[in-house]
Amino acid sequence: MADLTYLLYIYLAAANIVSFVMFGIDKSRAKRRAWRISEAALLISAAVGGSVGAIAGMIVFRHKTKHMKFLIGLPLILIIHLALWYLLSAKM
Repeated sequence: MADLTYLLYIYLAAANIVSFVMFGIDKSRAKRRAWRISEAALLISAAVGGSVGAIAGMIVFRHKTKHMKFLIGLPLILIIHLALWYLLSAKM
């Protein structure tokens, strides 16, 4: 069980780093008017475990801060992740 928990921590760390970097890349591309990362891809990166990284990227890069789907969606995804974490931890 400890090995599975360790792998989960590694996965979540990687997912959050990827989400954070995606927000940074998209902000950079927006400034240069270059090809962008889709909003769906940004939200999916948060939904698959990178919600903290996505929120951090939104704040640090000041990116997507005026879009309601990000202002409401990312914290909602984080709350869902925390609830799932709590429920899974309670069963262990």
